[in-house]
Amino acid sequence: MLKNVAAVLLDGVHPFELGVVCEVFGIDRSDESLPAYDFAVVSAEGPTLGTHVGGLTVTTPYGLERLEEADLIAVPAGSDYVSRDYPPELLDALLRAVDRGARVLSVCSGVFVLGAAGLLDGRRCSVHWRQAEELFRRYPRAIIEPDVLYVDEGPVVTSAGTAAGIDACLHIVRQEQGPEVANRIARRMVVPPHRDGGQAQYIERPLPRSECDTVGEVLAWMQRHLDEEVTVEQLAARAHMAPRTFARRFQQETGTTPYRWILRQRVLLAQELLEASDETVDAIAGRTGFGTAAALRHQFVRALGTTPNAYRRTFRGPEAA
Repeated sequence: MLKNVAAVLLDGVHPFELGVVCEVFGIDRSDESLPAYDFAVVSAEGPTLGTHVGGLTVTTPYGLERLEEADLIAVPAGSDYVSRDYPPELLDALLRAVDRGARVLSVCSGVFVLGAAGLLDGRRCSVHWRQAEELFRRYPRAIIEPDVLYVDEGPVVTSAGTAAGIDACLHIVRQEQGPEVANRIARRMVVPPHRDGGQAQYIERPLPRSECDTVGEVLAWMQRHLDEEVTVEQLAARAHMAPRTFARRFQQETGTTPYRWILRQRVLLAQELLEASDETVDAIAGRTGFGTAAALRHQFVRALGTTPNAYRRTFRGPEAA
Protein backbone atom coordinates (compact mmCIF):
# COMPACT_ATOMS: atom_id res chain seq x y z
CA MET A 1 0.00 0.00 0.00
CA LEU A 2 1.34 3.41 -0.96
CA LYS A 3 2.01 5.49 2.16
CA ASN A 4 5.32 7.35 1.87
CA VAL A 5 5.90 9.74 -1.05
CA ALA A 6 8.83 12.04 -1.81
CA ALA A 7 9.23 14.62 -4.58
CA VAL A 8 12.93 15.11 -5.34
CA LEU A 9 14.03 18.44 -6.79
CA LEU A 10 17.02 19.86 -8.63
CA ASP A 11 17.91 23.48 -9.18
CA GLY A 12 15.61 25.02 -11.80
CA VAL A 13 12.58 22.92 -10.87
CA HIS A 14 9.30 23.95 -12.48
CA PRO A 15 6.82 24.96 -9.75
CA PHE A 16 3.74 23.82 -11.65
CA GLU A 17 5.01 20.28 -12.17
CA LEU A 18 6.06 20.18 -8.52
CA GLY A 19 2.59 21.47 -7.62
CA VAL A 20 0.97 18.60 -9.52
CA VAL A 21 2.73 16.05 -7.29
CA CYS A 22 2.02 18.09 -4.15
CA GLU A 23 -1.67 18.43 -5.02
CA VAL A 24 -2.22 14.69 -5.44
CA PHE A 25 0.02 13.32 -2.69
CA GLY A 26 0.84 16.24 -0.39
CA ILE A 27 -2.58 17.37 0.83
CA ASP A 28 -4.08 15.77 3.91
CA ARG A 29 -7.63 14.77 2.95
CA SER A 30 -8.17 12.37 5.85
CA ASP A 31 -11.14 14.46 7.01
CA GLU A 32 -12.86 13.25 3.83
CA SER A 33 -11.89 9.62 4.50
CA LEU A 34 -9.20 9.80 1.83
CA PRO A 35 -5.60 8.59 2.31
CA ALA A 36 -3.09 10.94 3.93
CA TYR A 37 0.38 10.28 2.56
CA ASP A 38 3.60 10.85 4.47
CA PHE A 39 4.83 13.39 1.95
CA ALA A 40 8.10 15.33 1.72
CA VAL A 41 9.81 17.64 -0.75
CA VAL A 42 13.45 16.57 -1.02
CA SER A 43 16.37 18.56 -2.40
CA ALA A 44 19.21 16.92 -4.30
CA GLU A 45 21.27 20.13 -4.34
CA GLY A 46 21.17 21.96 -1.04
CA PRO A 47 18.38 23.32 1.16
CA THR A 48 17.33 26.15 -1.21
CA LEU A 49 16.68 25.68 -4.91
CA GLY A 50 15.91 28.13 -7.66
CA THR A 51 13.02 27.73 -10.08
CA HIS A 52 12.41 28.84 -13.65
CA VAL A 53 10.03 31.53 -12.36
CA GLY A 54 11.88 34.77 -11.70
CA GLY A 55 13.01 35.07 -8.08
CA LEU A 56 10.96 32.15 -6.76
CA THR A 57 12.86 29.63 -4.65
CA VAL A 58 12.01 26.40 -2.84
CA THR A 59 13.44 25.65 0.59
CA THR A 60 13.26 22.26 2.29
CA PRO A 61 14.98 20.61 5.25
CA TYR A 62 14.98 17.21 3.56
CA GLY A 63 18.01 15.78 1.77
CA LEU A 64 18.49 12.63 -0.26
CA GLU A 65 18.44 10.41 2.83
CA ARG A 66 14.66 10.95 2.93
CA LEU A 67 14.35 8.93 -0.29
CA GLU A 68 15.43 5.74 1.48
CA GLU A 69 12.01 5.34 3.12
CA ALA A 70 9.80 6.41 0.21
CA ASP A 71 7.36 4.03 -1.48
CA LEU A 72 7.13 6.45 -4.41
CA ILE A 73 9.72 8.98 -5.60
CA ALA A 74 8.47 11.64 -8.01
CA VAL A 75 10.84 13.69 -10.18
CA PRO A 76 9.12 16.87 -11.46
CA ALA A 77 10.35 18.71 -14.55
CA GLY A 78 12.93 21.45 -14.47
CA SER A 79 14.89 23.87 -16.62
CA ASP A 80 17.88 22.39 -18.48
CA TYR A 81 17.03 18.89 -17.26
CA VAL A 82 17.36 17.84 -20.88
CA SER A 83 21.06 18.65 -21.07
CA ARG A 84 22.51 18.98 -17.55
CA ASP A 85 24.41 16.50 -15.40
CA TYR A 86 22.87 15.07 -12.23
CA PRO A 87 24.34 14.38 -8.80
CA PRO A 88 25.60 10.77 -8.70
CA GLU A 89 24.14 10.49 -5.19
CA LEU A 90 20.65 11.13 -6.60
CA LEU A 91 21.05 8.57 -9.36
CA ASP A 92 22.27 5.97 -6.88
CA ALA A 93 19.33 6.71 -4.58
CA LEU A 94 16.86 6.17 -7.43
CA LEU A 95 18.48 2.84 -8.32
CA ARG A 96 18.39 1.68 -4.70
CA ALA A 97 14.74 2.66 -4.46
CA VAL A 98 13.78 0.55 -7.45
CA ASP A 99 15.91 -2.36 -6.21
CA ARG A 100 14.01 -2.42 -2.90
CA GLY A 101 10.62 -2.31 -4.63
CA ALA A 102 9.74 1.39 -4.60
CA ARG A 103 8.19 3.13 -7.61
CA VAL A 104 9.58 6.16 -9.40
CA LEU A 105 7.58 8.70 -11.38
CA SER A 106 8.76 11.41 -13.75
CA VAL A 107 6.76 14.44 -14.82
CA CYS A 108 7.72 15.80 -18.24
CA SER A 109 11.50 16.44 -18.46
CA GLY A 110 12.06 14.63 -15.15
CA VAL A 111 12.32 11.56 -17.38
CA PHE A 112 15.88 12.64 -18.27
CA VAL A 113 16.89 12.11 -14.65
CA LEU A 114 15.54 8.56 -14.78
CA GLY A 115 17.42 8.02 -18.02
CA ALA A 116 20.67 9.16 -16.42
CA ALA A 117 20.09 6.63 -13.65
CA GLY A 118 19.73 3.85 -16.23
CA LEU A 119 16.10 3.26 -15.32
CA LEU A 120 14.88 3.65 -18.91
CA ASP A 121 17.18 1.01 -20.41
CA GLY A 122 15.00 -1.61 -22.08
CA ARG A 123 11.84 0.02 -20.74
CA ARG A 124 8.98 1.74 -22.51
CA CYS A 125 8.67 5.38 -21.51
CA SER A 126 6.78 8.54 -22.33
CA VAL A 127 8.14 12.03 -22.90
CA HIS A 128 6.86 15.36 -24.15
CA TRP A 129 6.77 15.11 -27.92
CA ARG A 130 9.14 18.06 -28.31
CA GLN A 131 11.83 16.24 -26.31
CA ALA A 132 11.47 12.76 -27.81
CA GLU A 133 14.38 13.03 -30.23
CA GLU A 134 16.75 14.35 -27.57
CA LEU A 135 15.72 11.62 -25.12
CA PHE A 136 16.46 8.99 -27.75
CA ARG A 137 19.80 10.62 -28.58
CA ARG A 138 20.90 10.59 -24.95
CA TYR A 139 19.39 7.24 -23.95
CA PRO A 140 19.15 5.07 -27.08
CA ARG A 141 18.31 1.95 -25.03
CA ALA A 142 15.04 3.51 -23.91
CA ILE A 143 11.89 2.40 -25.76
CA ILE A 144 10.27 5.77 -26.31
CA GLU A 145 6.55 6.19 -26.96
CA PRO A 146 6.42 9.89 -27.83
CA ASP A 147 2.70 10.18 -28.58
CA VAL A 148 1.09 8.87 -25.38
CA LEU A 149 0.23 10.59 -22.09
CA TYR A 150 2.08 8.28 -19.73
CA VAL A 151 3.60 4.82 -19.54
CA ASP A 152 3.56 2.48 -16.55
CA GLU A 153 6.45 0.07 -16.98
CA GLY A 154 6.76 -1.87 -13.76
CA PRO A 155 8.22 0.32 -11.04
CA VAL A 156 8.94 3.16 -13.48
CA VAL A 157 6.11 5.52 -14.50
CA THR A 158 6.85 8.30 -17.00
CA SER A 159 4.51 11.08 -18.10
CA ALA A 160 4.65 13.30 -21.14
CA GLY A 161 3.85 16.80 -19.90
CA THR A 162 2.28 18.88 -17.16
CA ALA A 163 -1.33 17.69 -17.49
CA ALA A 164 -0.15 14.15 -18.24
CA GLY A 165 1.63 14.27 -14.87
CA ILE A 166 -1.76 14.66 -13.22
CA ASP A 167 -3.00 11.64 -15.15
CA ALA A 168 0.02 9.57 -14.12
CA CYS A 169 -0.32 10.53 -10.44
CA LEU A 170 -4.01 9.61 -10.44
CA HIS A 171 -3.17 6.38 -12.25
CA ILE A 172 -0.84 5.41 -9.40
CA VAL A 173 -3.49 6.29 -6.81
CA ARG A 174 -5.98 4.27 -8.82
CA GLN A 175 -3.73 1.23 -8.74
CA GLU A 176 -2.78 1.54 -5.09
CA GLN A 177 -6.01 2.77 -3.46
CA GLY A 178 -8.65 1.95 -6.04
CA PRO A 179 -10.81 3.93 -8.49
CA GLU A 180 -13.10 5.51 -5.90
CA VAL A 181 -10.19 7.24 -4.14
CA ALA A 182 -8.66 8.39 -7.44
CA ASN A 183 -12.01 9.67 -8.68
CA ARG A 184 -12.67 11.63 -5.49
CA ILE A 185 -9.24 13.27 -5.60
CA ALA A 186 -9.79 14.11 -9.27
CA ARG A 187 -13.17 15.63 -8.42
CA ARG A 188 -11.52 17.84 -5.82
CA MET A 189 -8.97 18.94 -8.42
CA VAL A 190 -11.69 19.42 -11.07
CA VAL A 191 -9.84 17.24 -13.59
CA PRO A 192 -10.92 14.17 -15.57
CA PRO A 193 -10.90 11.15 -13.24
CA HIS A 194 -9.22 8.89 -15.77
CA ARG A 195 -7.37 9.47 -18.99
CA ASP A 196 -5.70 6.30 -20.17
CA GLY A 197 -1.93 6.43 -20.66
CA GLY A 198 -2.25 5.33 -24.27
CA GLN A 199 -4.35 8.34 -25.17
CA ALA A 200 -2.63 10.58 -27.70
CA GLN A 201 -0.88 13.79 -26.75
CA TYR A 202 -3.11 15.49 -29.35
CA ILE A 203 -0.34 16.55 -31.65
CA GLU A 204 0.20 16.08 -35.34
CA ARG A 205 3.87 15.78 -36.19
CA PRO A 206 5.79 17.19 -37.94
CA LEU A 207 3.17 19.94 -38.22
CA PRO A 208 2.85 22.30 -35.23
CA ARG A 209 -0.41 22.25 -33.34
CA SER A 210 -3.02 24.58 -34.77
CA GLU A 211 -3.43 27.85 -32.91
CA CYS A 212 -7.21 27.72 -33.29
CA ASP A 213 -9.60 25.09 -32.00
CA THR A 214 -12.13 24.47 -34.76
CA VAL A 215 -13.47 21.08 -33.66
CA GLY A 216 -13.83 21.69 -29.92
CA GLU A 217 -17.60 22.04 -29.96
CA VAL A 218 -17.93 18.90 -32.06
CA LEU A 219 -15.72 16.98 -29.63
CA ALA A 220 -17.94 18.07 -26.75
CA TRP A 221 -21.03 16.95 -28.66
CA MET A 222 -19.43 13.60 -29.50
CA GLN A 223 -18.57 13.09 -25.83
CA ARG A 224 -22.21 13.62 -24.87
CA HIS A 225 -23.51 11.24 -27.56
CA LEU A 226 -21.18 8.26 -27.36
CA ASP A 227 -24.17 5.92 -27.55
CA GLU A 228 -25.15 7.20 -31.01
CA GLU A 229 -23.83 6.18 -34.40
CA VAL A 230 -22.50 9.16 -36.34
CA THR A 231 -20.76 9.65 -39.65
CA VAL A 232 -18.00 12.03 -40.67
CA GLU A 233 -20.54 13.77 -42.88
CA GLN A 234 -22.82 14.43 -39.89
CA LEU A 235 -19.93 15.70 -37.78
CA ALA A 236 -18.70 17.90 -40.60
CA ALA A 237 -22.16 19.42 -40.92
CA ARG A 238 -22.11 20.29 -37.22
CA ALA A 239 -18.75 22.00 -37.73
CA HIS A 240 -20.02 23.74 -40.88
CA MET A 241 -17.27 22.22 -42.98
CA ALA A 242 -16.92 19.95 -45.95
CA PRO A 243 -16.28 16.34 -44.85
CA ARG A 244 -12.73 16.24 -46.22
CA THR A 245 -11.86 19.57 -44.59
CA PHE A 246 -13.34 18.44 -41.29
CA ALA A 247 -11.45 15.13 -41.36
CA ARG A 248 -8.18 16.96 -42.03
CA ARG A 249 -8.78 19.54 -39.26
CA PHE A 250 -9.80 16.82 -36.82
CA GLN A 251 -6.59 14.91 -37.47
CA GLN A 252 -4.49 18.05 -37.05
CA GLU A 253 -6.12 19.10 -33.79
CA THR A 254 -6.54 15.73 -32.05
CA GLY A 255 -3.82 13.57 -33.54
CA THR A 256 -6.29 10.88 -34.62
CA THR A 257 -9.36 10.23 -36.77
CA PRO A 258 -12.98 10.78 -35.68
CA TYR A 259 -13.58 7.02 -35.67
CA ARG A 260 -10.57 6.26 -33.48
CA TRP A 261 -11.31 9.19 -31.16
CA ILE A 262 -14.89 8.13 -30.48
CA LEU A 263 -13.86 4.48 -30.15
CA ARG A 264 -11.30 5.41 -27.50
CA GLN A 265 -13.81 7.56 -25.62
CA ARG A 266 -16.30 4.70 -25.64
CA VAL A 267 -13.71 2.35 -24.16
CA LEU A 268 -12.85 4.94 -21.49
CA LEU A 269 -16.52 5.33 -20.57
CA ALA A 270 -16.87 1.55 -20.41
CA GLN A 271 -13.88 1.44 -18.05
CA GLU A 272 -15.47 4.01 -15.75
CA LEU A 273 -18.80 2.17 -15.69
CA LEU A 274 -17.14 -1.18 -15.03
CA GLU A 275 -15.22 0.33 -12.13
CA ALA A 276 -17.94 2.43 -10.53
CA SER A 277 -21.31 0.84 -11.37
CA ASP A 278 -23.10 -2.50 -11.02
CA GLU A 279 -24.54 -2.35 -14.53
CA THR A 280 -24.29 -5.50 -16.61
CA VAL A 281 -21.86 -5.70 -19.50
CA ASP A 282 -24.86 -5.69 -21.88
CA ALA A 283 -26.17 -2.46 -20.37
CA ILE A 284 -22.74 -0.87 -20.51
CA ALA A 285 -22.41 -1.91 -24.15
CA GLY A 286 -25.63 -0.05 -24.90
CA ARG A 287 -24.63 3.10 -22.97
CA THR A 288 -21.23 3.27 -24.65
CA GLY A 289 -22.43 2.82 -28.21
CA PHE A 290 -21.02 -0.67 -28.79
CA GLY A 291 -24.51 -2.15 -28.94
CA THR A 292 -23.74 -5.68 -27.82
CA ALA A 293 -21.60 -7.26 -25.15
CA ALA A 294 -19.68 -9.13 -27.86
CA ALA A 295 -18.79 -5.90 -29.65
CA LEU A 296 -17.76 -4.26 -26.39
CA ARG A 297 -15.61 -7.25 -25.47
CA HIS A 298 -13.91 -7.24 -28.89
CA GLN A 299 -12.97 -3.56 -28.73
CA PHE A 300 -12.05 -3.77 -25.03
CA VAL A 301 -9.61 -6.61 -25.68
CA ARG A 302 -8.10 -4.77 -28.63
CA ALA A 303 -7.60 -1.58 -26.65
CA LEU A 304 -6.60 -2.93 -23.23
CA GLY A 305 -5.63 -6.56 -23.70
CA THR A 306 -8.25 -7.81 -21.23
CA THR A 307 -11.98 -8.54 -21.10
CA PRO A 308 -14.60 -6.31 -19.46
CA ASN A 309 -15.28 -8.89 -16.73
CA ALA A 310 -11.58 -9.37 -16.01
CA TYR A 311 -11.15 -5.61 -15.86
CA ARG A 312 -14.02 -5.27 -13.40
CA ARG A 313 -12.55 -8.02 -11.20
CA THR A 314 -9.21 -6.21 -11.15
CA PHE A 315 -10.74 -3.04 -9.73
CA ARG A 316 -13.67 -4.32 -7.72
CA GLY A 317 -12.82 -7.89 -6.72
CA PRO A 318 -14.03 -11.31 -7.95
CA GLU A 319 -17.59 -10.90 -6.65
CA ALA A 320 -18.20 -7.78 -8.80
CA ALA A 321 -17.96 -9.67 -12.08
